Amino acid sequence: MENGRARTQQIRQVLLLFVLLGMSQAGSEPGSFSVAEEMQSGSFVGNLAKDLGLKVRELSLRGAQVVSNDKKQRLQLDLNTGDLLLSETLDREELCGSIQPCVLHFQVLMKNPTQFLQIELQVRDINDHSPIFLEKQMLLEIPENSPVGAVFLLESAEDLDVGINAVKTYTISPNSHFHIKMRVNPDNRKYPELVLDRALDYEERPELSFILTALDGGSPPRSGTALVKVVVVDINDNSPEFEQAFYEVKIPENSILGSLVLTVSAWDLDSGTNGEICYTLSHASEDIRKTFEINQQSGDITLTAPLDFETIESYSIIIQATDGGGLFGKSTVRIQVMDVNDNAPEITVSSITSPIPENTPETVVMVFSIQDIDSGDNGRIVCSIPEDLPFVLKSSVENYYTLEIERPLDRESTAEYNITITVTDLGIPRLKTEYNTTVLVSDINDNAPTFTQTSYTLFVRENNSPALHIGSVSATDRDSGTNAQVTYSLLPPQDPHLPLASLVSINTDNGHLFALRSLDYEALQEFEFHVGAADRGSPALSSKALVRVLVLDANDNSPFVLYPLQNGSAPCTELVPRAAEPGYLVTKVVAVDGDSGQNAWLSYQLLKATEPGLFGVWAHNGEVRTARLLSERDAAKHRLVVLVKDNGEPPRSVTATLQVLLVDGFSQPYLSLPEAAPAQAQTESLTVYLVVALASVSSLFLLSVLLLVAVRLCRRSRAASVGRCLVPEGPFPGHLVDVSGTGTLSQSYQYEVCLTGGSGTNEFKFLKPVIPNIQAKGPGKNSEENPTLQNSFEFNF
Repeated sequence: MENGRARTQQIRQVLLLFVLLGMSQAGSEPGSFSVAEEMQSGSFVGNLAKDLGLKVRELSLRGAQVVSNDKKQRLQLDLNTGDLLLSETLDREELCGSIQPCVLHFQVLMKNPTQFLQIELQVRDINDHSPIFLEKQMLLEIPENSPVGAVFLLESAEDLDVGINAVKTYTISPNSHFHIKMRVNPDNRKYPELVLDRALDYEERPELSFILTALDGGSPPRSGTALVKVVVVDINDNSPEFEQAFYEVKIPENSILGSLVLTVSAWDLDSGTNGEICYTLSHASEDIRKTFEINQQSGDITLTAPLDFETIESYSIIIQATDGGGLFGKSTVRIQVMDVNDNAPEITVSSITSPIPENTPETVVMVFSIQDIDSGDNGRIVCSIPEDLPFVLKSSVENYYTLEIERPLDRESTAEYNITITVTDLGIPRLKTEYNTTVLVSDINDNAPTFTQTSYTLFVRENNSPALHIGSVSATDRDSGTNAQVTYSLLPPQDPHLPLASLVSINTDNGHLFALRSLDYEALQEFEFHVGAADRGSPALSSKALVRVLVLDANDNSPFVLYPLQNGSAPCTELVPRAAEPGYLVTKVVAVDGDSGQNAWLSYQLLKATEPGLFGVWAHNGEVRTARLLSERDAAKHRLVVLVKDNGEPPRSVTATLQVLLVDGFSQPYLSLPEAAPAQAQTESLTVYLVVALASVSSLFLLSVLLLVAVRLCRRSRAASVGRCLVPEGPFPGHLVDVSGTGTLSQSYQYEVCLTGGSGTNEFKFLKPVIPNIQAKGPGKNSEENPTLQNSFEFNF
């Protein structure tokens, strides 16, 4: 015990020297501790900080932990005191079997920075097992002519303890024929031999019995017993002899059960039953007996249980050949188990960190160790991860690896990584083990909200109700959590005169836009503003988008009649000569509409008339024209009601009332233009020639023509006495001009206004268009073009 303490003190001094030389080499020399087996959980093993020259506070700050390759935590470290304590009761026989000394290897993992310290724990054997004979009764058949000093093999006892606690001596109960002699086999195991002290006499005593006792070297010693029965056999003077005193064979560990391992052979010079040889396993342990068996007649040794190189590398077997007379020979067979690659590598994870914040390079994600219990190339292993990942493996001491980030991570591109760590050995065939782990990437606020559109166009119909939802804007943020929570706001308008705060509002949570008051298309047709979207990160990021609101027109304005005025006074009277041709322009109803688009498209319709079918209204521009020739039977005064209607939905309309007075002899209500005189003279000359020609043909026809001319002249003189026509030299004022040609006055028309003579009221009585490029035509041509003119107009009756 004193020597053990001195050795421990020396080891501690060496470790302290290396620690003082440099902490970077702390993992190069292992720290050693010793503990007896079967100690209770929580028992003190040693002080790690003291033995390794470390401070207890350093162990706590650096997060020290004890890890092992077999995934079992048999030791625990008290970070407050630096003491190493047992986590479970240790059984040396279970951990190491017959291996001596029994040493367990552990590593102390220290983080920040990462460092490994090697420690060894020696488990000391205690005498907790007694020797046991597998066969409680041994039967020996010894010929009576066996010489004094002959040696006979006895079965050895099994003791699971090792060292001084293993089997030390064998004794037999007192007798006069035998004593025990100790032998050591090739496995360094002690076995007893029975030595003949005095010749046997079959006739005197055919059987002998005594007790064989096995004692171990423990304190106090433990023992086990077996009964030895000796049967004296009559004369057999030749013992079997093997062909080889020593056999050696190699067999792979993956050999098939029942396969032949080796055939041993022996011969005996005796004849009869004394020459018949029986092969048996001698001094075979329990492992040998359940793994191999021998054919007693042929000597074939076959495999009966799977081999495992990692558990037992070789077997030493004593084969005994016994003849029918009880004599025997022996030979030793050494079976060497050859390793095959039958164990896949193992991965043991010590620590893992997840999630990892994005944009944080050179961070340790995982610490793990790898091992392969095979030997040679079968136990050499390589570790790898896929090349397309932003991670790198770095090797450390004793097959420890760290998985670190090689380049910054981007959560928006990849939110998690499924990492497969592949560990492959170099055996044939190669075996591999894969460990899958998922590393989550946590978010930082590195993305501003993005609108789904750079600009939005919203439509709202005028006269809307207040708080009407007119549309929405939407923005997304590639971040997560609060970094992706978007709030919306209205930005100050670029136009300082736009009362944006009183026009629209926005829901800060979902981006819904609302009209705060009723809009009027005629007052405000469109407006635009910017909407901002900001996340709730720290610091917050934002973006903006343009919103254009277009006010749609509603049919909320009725047509307004500009001419004739509908102010409640007496309606204007239009004069129409009875000689007017069909299609004659009586007047034009001029109206406007405050709406736009189709809501302002006006159509005209004759709603009421004193005499239906006499007048018609042009549906598109409101011109009132005669529909047929006038006759003397037509009434002189007519009242027309014209309906003016827009194209809205529902349509709006207004009516205009007209008074029309038919007059006689008012065929030319406008003044002749100066350039028309030569054409008129030419027409009169042509008429004279026509009259002369007609007179020469028939005097009766000439008389008729003269009477007709006389009648016309009478009508002209009568019409001239009624009143005069004044021709305006310019067009009507601009506010009565319709540039669109949809029902108001057109710039291509000029009107002559005829006033009643002597009335004193200056009322409009007659309107007729004058074409600017008038060419002089005779009465004949005018009469010919009237039907064409009539057919080219559309009327409403």
